[in-house]
Amino acid sequence: MKLAQRMLRVKGSEIRSVGKKIASRSNPDLIKFSAGMPDAALFPAKALLEATVPLFSDPERASLQYGLTKGDTDLIGLIAGRMKAVEHMDIDPGNILITTGCQQGISLSAVALLDKGDAVLVESPSYMDGLNACIPYECDFVGIETDDDGMVAEALDRELDANPRAKLIYVIPNFQNPTGKAWPFKRRQDFMAVVKKHPDIMVVEDNPYGELRFRGKFVPSLKSMDTNGQVIYLGSFSKVLSPGLRVAWVIANDELVEKLEILKEGFDLQSNQFAQVQVVNYLRNNDLTAHVELLRAIYKRKCDLMLGAIKEQFPEQAKVIEPDGGMFIWVSLPERINTSEMLDDALEAGVSYIPGVSFYADGKGTDGMRLNFTSTPDERILVGVRRLADVIRTRLH
Repeated sequence: MKLAQRMLRVKGSEIRSVGKKIASRSNPDLIKFSAGMPDAALFPAKALLEATVPLFSDPERASLQYGLTKGDTDLIGLIAGRMKAVEHMDIDPGNILITTGCQQGISLSAVALLDKGDAVLVESPSYMDGLNACIPYECDFVGIETDDDGMVAEALDRELDANPRAKLIYVIPNFQNPTGKAWPFKRRQDFMAVVKKHPDIMVVEDNPYGELRFRGKFVPSLKSMDTNGQVIYLGSFSKVLSPGLRVAWVIANDELVEKLEILKEGFDLQSNQFAQVQVVNYLRNNDLTAHVELLRAIYKRKCDLMLGAIKEQFPEQAKVIEPDGGMFIWVSLPERINTSEMLDDALEAGVSYIPGVSFYADGKGTDGMRLNFTSTPDERILVGVRRLADVIRTRLH
């Protein structure tokens, strides 16, 4: 395929395009509900500094040297231990590969599993920007029906029966981006029962938000129910430590994880060795669980604050998904409001969001919006919701 033809298949990130539009507005008072970021004030900066300084006194300078493509051995061991403690999964360290963010995990999975013309099945809506990793391999995205409990297993089963091109399913069962939904245990069981009926299908379970549950009880991962090696699990330190570290991991079956390691060698030889050893030192000398508990408490407060303000100020026709964790709130407005078209008005009013169409494979979601509550101070959340409510009311009249 000629380069020009291939470039037509590669689209930029919808969310980052909106981000560029927002950044072009020189408004220092802009309240950014569009951000998909954790609260920078909660990064454990002092503890990370203390984990970093000793690296320079190491006589071998190991953190500054090349490392293994598979990842730092100590880090892999610590991740395996945390998976047991947090996710209640016994994972052999040999099945873990360190990646540069979960995005690289998606990209490696796409290279390993997809061919031209294959179909990737996704929740509707879903985090389509993550799936940009699949676009260069000329696959198609098929949105599968969802309800309040996540992807509808019966709809998935019908699609798998009818679509021989289906090769990969991408899901975010915990506090999904963009809706904030978390699949209950029964839905996960039903989903995995369908997957097991189709032994050639593979699942990417993206779980960057799983530790950020601030309501309800723990629900086991899809990977913990996987008896056939069909689930590729993605985990990350981005939301609980710092996204700038770009330290994440993949868990996959024996054959696939070896293939992913070989592919990664061609991608970048290895993930950032310095950042990996920083994380090792942090985990050995700090209580990550206690830090996560702090995040949960503060994010719950911020989420409840935004939900309360929305209920009080948005028109009653607005439908809101109330999350039990994560970083996002999804709002559906009356169908006659196009949130992409409304964004300019919102920016003029001093508030931003991500339009819903950015998260659909088929162009739907024009009446939806994703709001982030984690990265905005409490008092600014209240101001931003009021500004956005005013814009919506203007559109309704």
